[in-house]
Amino acid sequence: MIQCKDCELYEVGPDGKGIFKCDPFSNIKEPECLAKWQLLRLDMLVSSYQSMLQWYSKMAPLQDKIMRYMKREIDEMDETEQWKLEEDEQDDNGDAL
Repeated sequence: MIQCKDCELYEVGPDGKGIFKCDPFSNIKEPECLAKWQLLRLDMLVSSYQSMLQWYSKMAPLQDKIMRYMKREIDEMDETEQWKLEEDEQDDNGDAL
């Protein structure tokens, strides 16, 4: 098995990170390369999931504030509309007699 650093599809970028130019559908050199490629993709998936969780944790306080504000606005709206309901209830009771 060849190491990635010895493969012609591997390059070192200007920042020192490895750049993999291998494509699992067209130019994989060895079967082990596919397993390595899958591990790299899985690592990228986990990294993006962790970033998403960090973003959600930053947004949670703002979401709580928005939900409290919306609840307060809805409650105020219900209170202002309460007089309509009271009149309807009185009309219903008056009609029944």
